[in-house]
Amino acid sequence: MVQISQVSTLRSAIIPRTSAASQISLILTGTVFLALMAQISFPIPGSPVPFTGQTLGVLLLGTAFGAGLGFSTMAFYLLMGIAGAPIFASGSSGLEKVVGATGGYLVGMLIASLVIGALAGRKWDQKIRTVIPTMVIGNAIIFTFGLIWLHQYTGENWRWTFEKGLTPFVLGELIKIAIASTALPAVWKFVSKR
Repeated sequence: MVQISQVSTLRSAIIPRTSAASQISLILTGTVFLALMAQISFPIPGSPVPFTGQTLGVLLLGTAFGAGLGFSTMAFYLLMGIAGAPIFASGSSGLEKVVGATGGYLVGMLIASLVIGALAGRKWDQKIRTVIPTMVIGNAIIFTFGLIWLHQYTGENWRWTFEKGLTPFVLGELIKIAIASTALPAVWKFVSKR
């Protein structure tokens, strides 16, 4: 039996030994999860950026999988979407989604999965007092990349960029942070009991 104090991520607590086949299975499963979360998508009037479940998916997956596997899964998800699989928001795909107005958010999700996965490796996802900052950091990375990219891509001023690329999402992102910040410690508590 694996001692919880010896493991660093949920993946390693639940699946202590992995083979190449199980790693591939986890990447494929994670990609499907991200694709499903991306389909929770609502257009924001006047904004090229839709509200999606993707950020919640990245927050949960990045911390559960850890830095290496989380980053690999997000990278595979992006590559599959670029290759034409209809897995981006609203069933879209193609390179234009990654180099277009929303590309910065997708790149931010890739970087965030690495950073929050590394924090999870330091057990930051196990307690409320550390998981909340982890989720805030992840969201900050996603929106920093997203806003800079959106500003450069559209050529609009910073006020417009914040009004269309951040403000409409604040409440939704706070709810996602709350969901992830309560779900992860609860899962850890369940795993610890087992």
